[in-house]
Amino acid sequence: MIRVLIVDDEALVRSGLRMILEAAGDMAVVGEARDGDEAVAAAARLRPQVVLMDVRMPGTDGLIAGARVLAAPDAPKLIMLTTFDLDEYVHEALRLGAVGFLLKDTPPRELAAAVRTVAAGQAMLSPTVIKRLISSFVDKAPSRAESARDRLASLTAREEDVVRALARGLSNAEIGRELKLTEATVKAHVSRLLAKLGLANRVQAAILVHDADLG
Repeated sequence: MIRVLIVDDEALVRSGLRMILEAAGDMAVVGEARDGDEAVAAAARLRPQVVLMDVRMPGTDGLIAGARVLAAPDAPKLIMLTTFDLDEYVHEALRLGAVGFLLKDTPPRELAAAVRTVAAGQAMLSPTVIKRLISSFVDKAPSRAESARDRLASLTAREEDVVRALARGLSNAEIGRELKLTEATVKAHVSRLLAKLGLANRVQAAILVHDADLG
Protein backbone atom coordinates (compact mmCIF):
# COMPACT_ATOMS: atom_id res chain seq x y z
CA MET A 1 0.00 0.00 0.00
CA ILE A 2 1.19 3.51 -0.83
CA ARG A 3 1.07 5.69 2.28
CA VAL A 4 -0.26 9.18 1.49
CA LEU A 5 -0.56 12.38 3.53
CA ILE A 6 -3.12 14.95 2.31
CA VAL A 7 -2.53 18.64 3.04
CA ASP A 8 -5.20 21.25 2.24
CA ASP A 9 -6.87 24.00 4.24
CA GLU A 10 -10.35 23.01 2.98
CA ALA A 11 -11.97 20.03 4.71
CA LEU A 12 -14.14 19.27 1.69
CA VAL A 13 -11.10 19.02 -0.57
CA ARG A 14 -9.31 16.74 1.88
CA SER A 15 -12.37 14.51 2.12
CA GLY A 16 -12.69 14.30 -1.67
CA LEU A 17 -9.02 13.45 -2.13
CA ARG A 18 -9.22 10.78 0.58
CA MET A 19 -12.21 9.13 -1.11
CA ILE A 20 -10.48 9.11 -4.50
CA LEU A 21 -7.23 7.64 -3.22
CA GLU A 22 -8.70 5.05 -0.89
CA ALA A 23 -11.05 3.88 -3.66
CA ALA A 24 -7.98 3.08 -5.77
CA GLY A 25 -7.35 0.02 -3.61
CA ASP A 26 -3.58 0.26 -3.37
CA MET A 27 -3.30 3.46 -1.32
CA ALA A 28 -3.82 4.31 2.34
CA VAL A 29 -4.33 7.89 3.50
CA VAL A 30 -2.36 7.88 6.75
CA GLY A 31 -3.22 11.42 7.75
CA GLU A 32 -4.47 14.90 6.89
CA ALA A 33 -3.17 18.38 7.66
CA ARG A 34 -4.86 21.78 7.41
CA ASP A 35 -1.80 23.97 6.94
CA GLY A 36 1.90 23.92 6.31
CA ASP A 37 2.98 23.67 9.93
CA GLU A 38 0.67 20.71 10.54
CA ALA A 39 1.97 19.12 7.34
CA VAL A 40 5.61 19.25 8.44
CA ALA A 41 4.76 17.71 11.81
CA ALA A 42 2.51 15.05 10.29
CA ALA A 43 5.08 14.07 7.68
CA ALA A 44 7.70 13.56 10.39
CA ARG A 45 5.31 11.57 12.59
CA LEU A 46 3.49 9.45 10.00
CA ARG A 47 6.30 8.82 7.47
CA PRO A 48 4.14 8.84 4.31
CA GLN A 49 5.61 7.81 0.97
CA VAL A 50 3.77 10.58 -0.89
CA VAL A 51 2.53 13.98 0.29
CA LEU A 52 -0.24 15.75 -1.65
CA MET A 53 0.27 19.41 -0.73
CA ASP A 54 -1.90 22.40 -1.61
CA VAL A 55 0.17 25.35 -2.79
CA ARG A 56 -1.97 28.15 -1.36
CA MET A 57 -2.81 27.89 2.34
CA PRO A 58 -3.14 30.44 5.15
CA GLY A 59 -0.02 30.91 7.26
CA THR A 60 2.77 28.63 6.13
CA ASP A 61 2.01 27.92 2.48
CA GLY A 62 2.65 24.72 0.53
CA LEU A 63 5.95 25.84 -0.97
CA ILE A 64 7.54 26.68 2.38
CA ALA A 65 6.11 23.56 4.02
CA GLY A 66 7.14 21.44 1.05
CA ALA A 67 10.73 22.61 1.33
CA ARG A 68 10.76 21.68 5.02
CA VAL A 69 9.25 18.25 4.37
CA LEU A 70 11.80 17.52 1.65
CA ALA A 71 14.70 18.61 3.88
CA ALA A 72 14.00 15.78 6.32
CA PRO A 73 15.91 12.47 6.17
CA ASP A 74 14.21 9.84 3.98
CA ALA A 75 11.83 12.54 2.71
CA PRO A 76 8.59 11.50 0.99
CA LYS A 77 7.79 12.29 -2.62
CA LEU A 78 5.96 15.61 -2.94
CA ILE A 79 3.08 16.40 -5.28
CA MET A 80 1.86 19.99 -5.29
CA LEU A 81 -1.85 20.63 -5.87
CA THR A 82 -3.45 23.90 -6.95
CA THR A 83 -6.43 25.40 -8.70
CA PHE A 84 -4.00 27.73 -10.46
CA ASP A 85 -1.54 26.70 -13.19
CA LEU A 86 0.60 29.79 -12.58
CA ASP A 87 4.18 29.55 -13.78
CA GLU A 88 5.81 30.90 -10.64
CA TYR A 89 4.28 28.11 -8.55
CA VAL A 90 5.42 25.42 -10.97
CA HIS A 91 8.96 26.75 -11.18
CA GLU A 92 9.35 27.15 -7.44
CA ALA A 93 7.80 23.76 -6.66
CA LEU A 94 10.15 21.99 -9.08
CA ARG A 95 13.12 23.99 -7.80
CA LEU A 96 12.53 22.91 -4.22
CA GLY A 97 12.31 19.25 -5.25
CA ALA A 98 8.65 18.44 -5.88
CA VAL A 99 8.27 15.60 -8.38
CA GLY A 100 4.64 16.24 -9.21
CA PHE A 101 2.44 19.24 -9.88
CA LEU A 102 -1.26 18.70 -10.55
CA LEU A 103 -4.32 20.87 -10.92
CA LYS A 104 -7.18 20.15 -8.53
CA ASP A 105 -9.52 19.43 -11.42
CA THR A 106 -7.38 16.43 -12.43
CA PRO A 107 -9.76 13.46 -13.01
CA PRO A 108 -9.79 10.85 -10.21
CA ARG A 109 -8.13 8.09 -12.25
CA GLU A 110 -5.33 10.44 -13.31
CA LEU A 111 -4.82 11.60 -9.74
CA ALA A 112 -4.44 8.02 -8.51
CA ALA A 113 -2.13 7.22 -11.43
CA ALA A 114 0.00 10.26 -10.59
CA VAL A 115 0.44 9.10 -6.99
CA ARG A 116 1.52 5.66 -8.21
CA THR A 117 3.95 7.21 -10.71
CA VAL A 118 5.53 9.48 -8.12
CA ALA A 119 5.72 6.70 -5.51
CA ALA A 120 7.62 4.63 -8.09
CA GLY A 121 10.21 7.41 -8.39
CA GLN A 122 9.08 9.13 -11.59
CA ALA A 123 8.11 12.77 -12.09
CA MET A 124 4.48 13.52 -12.92
CA LEU A 125 3.04 16.81 -14.18
CA SER A 126 -0.41 17.35 -15.61
CA PRO A 127 -0.44 18.00 -19.40
CA THR A 128 -1.66 21.57 -18.80
CA VAL A 129 1.22 22.28 -16.46
CA ILE A 130 3.74 20.75 -18.88
CA LYS A 131 2.54 23.03 -21.68
CA ARG A 132 2.82 26.12 -19.48
CA LEU A 133 6.25 25.08 -18.21
CA ILE A 134 7.59 24.39 -21.67
CA SER A 135 6.31 27.70 -22.99
CA SER A 136 8.04 29.61 -20.21
CA PHE A 137 11.40 27.91 -20.72
CA VAL A 138 11.63 27.70 -24.47
CA ASP A 139 13.96 30.05 -26.33
CA LYS A 140 13.06 30.12 -30.02
CA ALA A 141 16.61 30.89 -31.18
CA PRO A 142 17.48 28.80 -34.28
CA SER A 143 20.71 27.58 -32.70
CA ARG A 144 18.76 26.14 -29.77
CA ALA A 145 16.34 24.33 -32.09
CA GLU A 146 19.22 22.94 -34.14
CA SER A 147 21.04 21.76 -31.03
CA ALA A 148 17.89 20.05 -29.74
CA ARG A 149 17.34 18.28 -33.08
CA ASP A 150 20.96 17.09 -33.08
CA ARG A 151 20.52 15.58 -29.61
CA LEU A 152 17.27 13.85 -30.56
CA ALA A 153 18.90 12.38 -33.68
CA SER A 154 20.56 9.77 -31.47
CA LEU A 155 17.19 8.18 -30.73
CA THR A 156 15.74 5.21 -32.58
CA ALA A 157 12.47 5.67 -34.45
CA ARG A 158 10.56 3.97 -31.63
CA GLU A 159 12.27 6.07 -28.96
CA GLU A 160 11.34 9.19 -30.92
CA ASP A 161 7.70 8.05 -30.99
CA VAL A 162 7.84 7.59 -27.22
CA VAL A 163 9.49 10.94 -26.50
CA ARG A 164 6.98 12.79 -28.71
CA ALA A 165 4.11 11.18 -26.78
CA LEU A 166 5.87 11.90 -23.50
CA ALA A 167 6.16 15.58 -24.51
CA ARG A 168 2.36 15.69 -24.83
CA GLY A 169 2.08 14.78 -21.17
CA LEU A 170 0.98 11.17 -21.65
CA SER A 171 1.64 8.61 -18.92
CA ASN A 172 3.48 5.35 -19.63
CA ALA A 173 0.15 3.51 -19.77
CA GLU A 174 -1.31 6.02 -22.24
CA ILE A 175 1.81 5.88 -24.42
CA GLY A 176 1.58 2.10 -24.41
CA ARG A 177 -2.02 2.15 -25.59
CA GLU A 178 -1.24 4.65 -28.32
CA LEU A 179 1.86 2.85 -29.61
CA LYS A 180 0.58 -0.68 -28.87
CA LEU A 181 3.36 -1.43 -26.40
CA THR A 182 3.27 -2.85 -22.90
CA GLU A 183 3.67 -0.37 -20.06
CA ALA A 184 6.91 -2.13 -19.05
CA THR A 185 8.30 -1.68 -22.57
CA VAL A 186 7.41 2.02 -22.54
CA LYS A 187 9.09 2.43 -19.15
CA ALA A 188 12.23 0.80 -20.55
CA HIS A 189 12.18 3.08 -23.60
CA VAL A 190 11.78 6.17 -21.39
CA SER A 191 14.67 5.17 -19.13
CA ARG A 192 16.88 4.43 -22.14
CA LEU A 193 16.13 7.65 -24.00
CA LEU A 194 16.63 9.79 -20.89
CA ALA A 195 20.03 8.17 -20.42
CA LYS A 196 20.93 8.69 -24.10
CA LEU A 197 19.97 12.35 -23.95
CA GLY A 198 21.60 12.97 -20.59
CA LEU A 199 18.32 14.16 -19.06
CA ALA A 200 17.11 13.82 -15.48
CA ASN A 201 13.37 13.51 -16.05
CA ARG A 202 10.38 13.58 -18.40
CA VAL A 203 9.91 17.33 -18.09
CA GLN A 204 13.39 18.01 -19.48
CA ALA A 205 12.65 15.60 -22.34
CA ALA A 206 9.41 17.44 -23.12
CA ILE A 207 11.25 20.77 -23.21
CA LEU A 208 13.88 19.32 -25.55
CA VAL A 209 11.19 18.06 -27.96
CA HIS A 210 9.53 21.45 -27.93
CA ASP A 211 12.88 23.18 -28.52
CA ALA A 212 13.33 21.02 -31.61
CA ASP A 213 9.83 21.98 -32.84
CA LEU A 214 8.84 18.32 -32.85
CA GLY A 215 6.15 18.51 -30.18
